Amino acid sequence: MARHRSSATPLAWAYAALIVYASLYPFAGWAQPGVSPWAFALLPWPHWWSLFDVVANWLGYIPLATLVFASVVRTGGSVQRGLALGVGLGSGLSAVMELTQNYLPQRVPSNLDWLLNTVGSVCGALLALLVQAAGGAQRWQQLRERWFVDRSAGALALIVLWPAGLLFPAALPLGLGHVLPRLREAALDAVQGTPWAASLAVLFHLDAPLHPAASLPRFAEFSATVLGLLAPCLVAFAASPAGWRRAVLVAGAAGLAFAASTLSTALNFGPQHALAWRTPLASDALLFGTALALALVWVPRRAAVGLGLLALGALVALVAQAPADAYFSQSLSAWEQGRFIRFHGVAQWVGWLWPYAAMVYLLTRLGSRDD
Repeated sequence: MARHRSSATPLAWAYAALIVYASLYPFAGWAQPGVSPWAFALLPWPHWWSLFDVVANWLGYIPLATLVFASVVRTGGSVQRGLALGVGLGSGLSAVMELTQNYLPQRVPSNLDWLLNTVGSVCGALLALLVQAAGGAQRWQQLRERWFVDRSAGALALIVLWPAGLLFPAALPLGLGHVLPRLREAALDAVQGTPWAASLAVLFHLDAPLHPAASLPRFAEFSATVLGLLAPCLVAFAASPAGWRRAVLVAGAAGLAFAASTLSTALNFGPQHALAWRTPLASDALLFGTALALALVWVPRRAAVGLGLLALGALVALVAQAPADAYFSQSLSAWEQGRFIRFHGVAQWVGWLWPYAAMVYLLTRLGSRDD
């Protein structure tokens, strides 16, 4: 079977990281269990369970096994190996998570969860097998060859992950990469109580106010939103041939930006406020960013790489200066302490790291011979 670089590989790693986060959160209170870590496997079925937990544990591992199967088959492995790894890695990861939960007082290992996760892995691998048997992989390869160049797996993975990052509340519309406040807090906590704490705080300005201004200038906020849309478009341009297909990708990016921002606002403030993010400034920035991206659909891929790096760097710099208003802080509290805990991990980490992962990908494209 032909070997291809598959976007399923990085997506499988990302999804496995999400499972680890969701299974072990909040990563606090580690303690030695008083029984064997394998004791949960021999317990009778739990008396208390909910339909939501059963469905979530079953469905949660289906995408992982599907992505693992696709990754194996697309990179030249056999169907049998794809099935074995899809089921085996899914069930094995579930077992490791249940074992590790023994050491977290806030989490309870369950043999029912392990069984449901394994069943989900079997279903995911079989679903991928059905798609493979129906010719889905071949049709996807033909579609990908028409729309993207070789070695586009990284770009495709970034494009798929980008809307997920937008679901986490952002200080600015489309403003991914807002990780500086958390890094400063972590740095302050790490050196607190040490003899060199004061010196390091002065040296790296850790004790300075993070947001000296009450708000960003309107032009800076406008620019950040424009760059928030332009950056993923340029990532796509770096892996796609110049022409009308890029215009379709731009339209898709604009639609995803609108949909993800609307969904994020609805989750945070209720469906009645779903379009509250769509201020005149944000709407104008979204339209301008779309027009600017459309104007660049004919640029060479190497030029798109350079422009993408500039756009991402400027985006991160602007977002780092964005103040967190009261509504933003309230929405963060809701995500991190309450009803959105299941979505917190993937959305937050993707939102933080997406611009930096995109920079790494574009830097690798600079040395690519096919550009």
